[in-house]
Amino acid sequence: MHWCRRWLFTILLSASGASLLAQEADSLLLSGVDDALTFEDSLTIFNLIDSLLTYGEPIRSQFAVRMGYNSNVLSAGRTLGIENFGLAPGVSYYHKSGLFADVSGFWSKDFVPSYYLTIASAGYMHSFSKRFSVMGEYDRYFYNTPSDDAYIPYKNTLSVTPMLEFKPVLLSVNYSYYFGDAHVHRIMPGVSVILEKKNLKGIDRIAISPSFFALFGNETLTTLDYVAPRSLREAIQNFRQYGTTYSLVQTTTNVFGVMNYAISIPLSVGFKNWGFAFTYTYNIPKALPGEPLTLSESSFLSGSLTYFFKGFRKNKFPL
Repeated sequence: MHWCRRWLFTILLSASGASLLAQEADSLLLSGVDDALTFEDSLTIFNLIDSLLTYGEPIRSQFAVRMGYNSNVLSAGRTLGIENFGLAPGVSYYHKSGLFADVSGFWSKDFVPSYYLTIASAGYMHSFSKRFSVMGEYDRYFYNTPSDDAYIPYKNTLSVTPMLEFKPVLLSVNYSYYFGDAHVHRIMPGVSVILEKKNLKGIDRIAISPSFFALFGNETLTTLDYVAPRSLREAIQNFRQYGTTYSLVQTTTNVFGVMNYAISIPLSVGFKNWGFAFTYTYNIPKALPGEPLTLSESSFLSGSLTYFFKGFRKNKFPL
């Protein structure tokens, strides 16, 4: 199951809003604006563990630092129209028992303040057999908002990801529960074909994994309808209250359906103590039932450069 675990963590969040990060992650509000912000790339603990298993040696406790890049900011596969890049530094620790922890920061010059989010993650992964493995994770979001009045409904995420591998095919289903002042559910099934080559012209490992993901989720939709008055008295009251003879009726519904399809092509390279990940993702957003979504298809690039401290990789600090 080492092969499956090695690759799940690179591709899992490369094409969805699930995770974000931690993965990743997919519906978060900032500065009181109803737009969700997430970097859909491999800038999380998943990239760390992918590189950990690159070397083909027994799994050891390891520590790493990284710098991530993203060419766009998305929400559930829907671009927010921010075309400039964002940066995501991070630090990760993986224990040979399967426990892991990660802290990531997010910066973009399109936001005020530029450094707007920190995500702390912790989780555990376990292989039940040669083909079947499961990972669980908790994420906590710490926003740096310009105002204390900023409404952020989702500050926590619990996720679980079972995966099944039939080399070179990897099947996975990620479920994420976002909660705080409000809550939503996200389900992301995916299929990947993993092609890799080791010891290629001085490179420890190079691999590419064409992948397809579908994102399902729920959202609460609010609509305002104009209702004709049933009497002259009601018309007068409506005019005094709303400035029109019609009354306004607010309706709230919770809908579930497909939110996004994505095609992702991650490239992973391992060289000595360095790990490089580069991902191209093409998103096809879909409107939920009754959702006024008019966004078009979009694509984005993401990447990360990770350094693994040699002392940990050589197990000089036995844990």
